[in-house]
Amino acid sequence: MNKWHAAIICSILVILFGAVMVWAWASFGLPHSHANRIRSNMTEITPEMRGSSLGDSLSNPSIHILKAKRQLVLFSDGKPIRTYKVGLGFNPIGTKTQEGDGRTPEGEYYVCSKNPKSNYHLSLGLSYPNESDASRGLKAGLIGKPEYDEIAAAIRQVARPAWNTKLGGEIFIHGGGSRTDWTLGCIALENIDIEELFQVIPFGTPVTIKP
Repeated sequence: MNKWHAAIICSILVILFGAVMVWAWASFGLPHSHANRIRSNMTEITPEMRGSSLGDSLSNPSIHILKAKRQLVLFSDGKPIRTYKVGLGFNPIGTKTQEGDGRTPEGEYYVCSKNPKSNYHLSLGLSYPNESDASRGLKAGLIGKPEYDEIAAAIRQVARPAWNTKLGGEIFIHGGGSRTDWTLGCIALENIDIEELFQVIPFGTPVTIKP
């Protein structure tokens, strides 16, 4: 065997060895099903996804809360980028209608306050009651026309509506844990999750709460 034939054989062996290594890694190091799940489920939260990197990529944020799924979905420019587990009010079925009913509201709201000294770690205040809530309360006799007008004016100015009427108020996205439905109507996350949201969510961020 001359040197030329030996070189060809060595090259073939190197190529075959490389192919075997790639096959072994794909088969045992990272199964295809797991790789596909990582590529297709980018809302799964991992430690490296947390923190300032979220703020770097966030644009025109909005929040959807899916009560039935116990999920908070964060959107950037209309695209979902995070999903968090949440707990709801202790009476989670149906929308909130009055103070003390233990229900989490349903409808269109926005972030109207931020409290870094919340009793539940950190909190984002929501604009409940909105005009629809106030209209329903007016028809039910829970509030009068002056209260309705005050709430409606605040909503139109993207301000905080009255939280001291019989409709209830002080509905927050806050920390404290998401394992059960334990709040008085708020949306509860794990503390590490509200920390991430609190850093990047500005006043006026739209929040849609769905049944």
